[in-house]
Amino acid sequence: MLEQYLPDIFLILMGLAVLIYAILDGYDLGVGIMLPMNNKTQRDQMIASIGPFWDANETWLVLAIGILLIAFPQAYSLVLHELYIPVSIMLSALILRGVAFDFRAKAVTHHQLLWDRLFKLGSLIAALTQGYALGMYVMGFKSDWQAYTFALLSAAGVAAAYAYIGGAWLVLKTEGSVQKYAAKWARRAGWLAAIGIAGICIINPLISPAVAERWLSMPAALLLLPVPVMCVLIVAVVDRYLRLVPHQNDFGCWIPFGAVTSLFVLCILGLAYSYFPYVVPNQLTAEQAASAPEALRFIFYGVIFVLPVIVAYTLFSYWIFRGKSTELRYW
Repeated sequence: MLEQYLPDIFLILMGLAVLIYAILDGYDLGVGIMLPMNNKTQRDQMIASIGPFWDANETWLVLAIGILLIAFPQAYSLVLHELYIPVSIMLSALILRGVAFDFRAKAVTHHQLLWDRLFKLGSLIAALTQGYALGMYVMGFKSDWQAYTFALLSAAGVAAAYAYIGGAWLVLKTEGSVQKYAAKWARRAGWLAAIGIAGICIINPLISPAVAERWLSMPAALLLLPVPVMCVLIVAVVDRYLRLVPHQNDFGCWIPFGAVTSLFVLCILGLAYSYFPYVVPNQLTAEQAASAPEALRFIFYGVIFVLPVIVAYTLFSYWIFRGKSTELRYW
């Protein structure tokens, strides 16, 4: 009985891992994108806000790719074949970020600026390539100008969204000039992200009749109407809050991050609703791409053990380092 539901279960778990990765590694990529090169003190405070978390956040990307590889090997082969170049660039950028993050701790002289620039560059390239890969994935890896245009729009939208949630994270974790700087740039990134989301929502039904039918046919259109309305309200509320930063006694500093996280959840749910049960849109369903039932059952028991452990240590680390980030020190 369980075997017949395992492909869909693993597809949902993979989507969950992608969502958590987009939120957690999204904010630290966003912080990297926003690093000011003309202010070392602000850079130190921004780095300190992500220092305890940024490396572990990438665990969720490893989990998502691991599920794709083990549970859906046929889809893994297709995705990696079509996205070999952007994925290679993304991994190189993530490696560059890791090296730059560690080396800035050792280069406490004028070389530190170089590593901060490389950290910023790695963050931007990783965000852009993830967005580009998402766009090509949604377009079914087509090789026409429409697909490339959509992928470039997606790249810009994802980078802006990461900067948006990164700025919201800094409002939550910092004070003073860094918080004001983050609020200023988060507002700009938020409107760019909103334009990107709106553009993708308009273009997607135009290029995919199946998506158009799911979203625009009655009564689904009426039932789904609250989703875009909520997205608009979230962007408006966050913009209003950020415009008035700093608030007295840092009132509601969690609001931007919580609201932008909700926006990410709505976007991923919208993407899932558009293409479920496909692993590769309009090409491979979860059932078609799944491994043998015996293999899926074995993997499932492993995931039941591993996933709670990942969730537990993630929650524990965020609990330990809750509150405002402290002054950055290297020992």
